[in-house]
Amino acid sequence: MNIKIDRDIFLKPLSAVSSIVERRHTLPILSNLLLEATQNKVTLTATDLEMQISLSLQGAPEGEVSTTVSARKLLDICRSLPEQAEITMNIQDNRMQLRAGKSRFNLQTLPAADYPLMAKASGETGLVLEIAQRTLKKLLKQVEYAMAQQDIRYYLNGLLFEVNGNRLNVVGTDGHRLCFTTTELPQSHEKQELILPRKTVLELIKLLEDSDEMASIEVGANQVNFSFSGIRLISKVIDGKFPDYTRVIPVGHQNSLVVDRQTLLLAMQRASILSNEKYRGIRMVLGKDSLRLISSNSEQEEAEEELEINYSGDALDIGFNVTYMIDVLNNVDSDTVTFSFADANSSCLVTVPSDPDYKYVVMPMRI
Repeated sequence: MNIKIDRDIFLKPLSAVSSIVERRHTLPILSNLLLEATQNKVTLTATDLEMQISLSLQGAPEGEVSTTVSARKLLDICRSLPEQAEITMNIQDNRMQLRAGKSRFNLQTLPAADYPLMAKASGETGLVLEIAQRTLKKLLKQVEYAMAQQDIRYYLNGLLFEVNGNRLNVVGTDGHRLCFTTTELPQSHEKQELILPRKTVLELIKLLEDSDEMASIEVGANQVNFSFSGIRLISKVIDGKFPDYTRVIPVGHQNSLVVDRQTLLLAMQRASILSNEKYRGIRMVLGKDSLRLISSNSEQEEAEEELEINYSGDALDIGFNVTYMIDVLNNVDSDTVTFSFADANSSCLVTVPSDPDYKYVVMPMRI
């Protein structure tokens, strides 16, 4: 049973599905991907039991076959072959022979019947959304850096997806900062929320295209299905209650300044060099038409940057984690950003003039 396929056509989908395969797993078959060939197409599927990606591509199989083979080895072989090489995979018993030009590889396979596929939740489908791929990708990219990493509060290790009427709100927080963005949906829906795991979010950002082609999102009881560009991604959702973000986003911070994003970013990066490596604190000292950034560390070293700005609000001296500020300045694509403060003990609200739907909140720290 042979499958013939062009290396360049095969490589991109193979990379896409292989990226979720864990290198070390208690179940050896989870290091493999499922390869299914029918009359005119080849389908690749990978899973880590929390998420599953399937991708179909046109191929020329002779007959029908399904097997599982090491994702990492197959990907490494295909990457190392010359461009435009034609790959022939011959599958017999529990072996796969892969040929391209004068190269030969014999790989071990495991039975497809043993592959632990995640079933699409049967029964009544809950919510179904249609959204342009570029819009969904932008929403995820705008907030993903605010997600927690391996926090004991597991519900923070992901993003809140909240459908409310005709809005889709996406929120990420790690307890010290919070990022919110929203977009309008073509139709109105009943309120529903789910928490997408961190790994799923990062995979979606990689796989979604910057195009107006639609992505379909189906929300089930404990999973969510994404379909776009021939890709099907099934993911479990995090079971937990996301914090009430509406209480965190401040309203009416009266001390505001608009600053050039790039200038402030470079000044923050320079000042951060001498900040305490553990706490990463930086003081933002606001006075009449001036913003000073001051950092120091345990070796009594100190950095100070002064920026001329247009500011006539209260004099303030307020501390923040400089990494959180650099993150937001790196991830918004506006020329200017607006910082709003209430007093030295309150959070800072960062917004961008070009996108009224975007809000970033950072809690202050004592320095």
